Amino acid sequence: MWRYTLRRLLQAIPVFIGTTLLIYLLVFALPGDPIQAMAGDKPVPPNVIHVLRERYNLNDPLLVQYGKYMWGLIVHGDLGENYDGQKVSDMLTGRWEVTEKLAVTAWLFELVLGVALGVWAGLRRGKLADTLVLGGTTLLIAVPVFVVGYTAQILFGVHWKIFPSAGVDDGWPYSYLLPGMVLGSFGLSYVARLTRTSLAENLRADYVRTARAKGLSRTRVVVRHGLRTSLIPVVTYLGVDFGSLMGGAIVTEGIFNLPGVGQQVFQSIQLKEGPVVVGAVTLLVLVFILVNLAVDLVYGLLDPRIRYD
Repeated sequence: MWRYTLRRLLQAIPVFIGTTLLIYLLVFALPGDPIQAMAGDKPVPPNVIHVLRERYNLNDPLLVQYGKYMWGLIVHGDLGENYDGQKVSDMLTGRWEVTEKLAVTAWLFELVLGVALGVWAGLRRGKLADTLVLGGTTLLIAVPVFVVGYTAQILFGVHWKIFPSAGVDDGWPYSYLLPGMVLGSFGLSYVARLTRTSLAENLRADYVRTARAKGLSRTRVVVRHGLRTSLIPVVTYLGVDFGSLMGGAIVTEGIFNLPGVGQQVFQSIQLKEGPVVVGAVTLLVLVFILVNLAVDLVYGLLDPRIRYD
C-alpha cells in the first residue's frame, strides 16, 4: 500500500501543476486592469500604476507570473498578496474554517441520511418506500439550491425559529445545521440513489446467496456482505463531492451570510483580485487530490478483492 500511495502522490504532481496553471491563466487573462479596479472611478497617476504593476508582476508574461507564483508557493508556502498588500493566507485562514465546518456538516448529512434512505429503498425495491425515496430525491435534484436555501431559511429560521437564520454566532454545529442541510441536499439525492441501486444489485449476487444458504442472519448478510461492497460507488461520489462542497458553497454562504471562502472568492472576483481567487482555488485543488487518494485507499477496506500492487 505504501508503494501505491507514493506512486499516487507522484502522479498528483503534474495534475496539480496543470490544474493550477489553467486556473491562473483563466483568472489573469480576464479583461480589465486590477490596479485601476482598486481605485474605482477615481483617476490613478500613471507612475503609481506602473509601480504597482511592477510590484505584483503584472507586466510580466502570464507564464512568468505563474512561475513566480509557484516558486513562492512551493519554496515558501506563500499564496501571495492581494493588491492591498494583505497576505492571501491570512485572508483565508478564518474563512477557510467557516467553509470547512459548513462542508463537513453537509458531507455528514449526505453520508448518514443518504445511505440510510438508500438502504431503506434498496431493501424494499418496487414498494412504497422505494417510490417515496426516488420521488423525493428527484424533487431535490430538480429544485435549484437557492430556492431550497431561501425556503428553508424562511420556514425553519424565521417563522418556526428552529435554526438560526443567518450568521455563525451560535457556533458549530448549531449555526451550520440548516445551511449544511441545504448545501448537502443535492448530494444527498445522489448518495441515496447510488446506495439503493448498488445494494439492490448486490443482494442478487452469488456470494450473497451463498451467505444466506450458510444460515447467516438477514442483518449480517445485508450489512457485511451486501452493503459493504455496495458502498464503493458511494464512497467515490462522496470523495469527489467533498471538494465540490468546499468550492461550491458560494450561494449557500451568501444566503445564510456565512463569512467563508466562497463569499471571499465572490468578492475577489468582483474586485478583480486575482491572487485571492487563485490562492483559494489552489487550496481546493489540494483538497480534491488528497480526498481522491483517501477514497482509493478506502476501496481496499470495503472490498477485500481489491489489492494494491
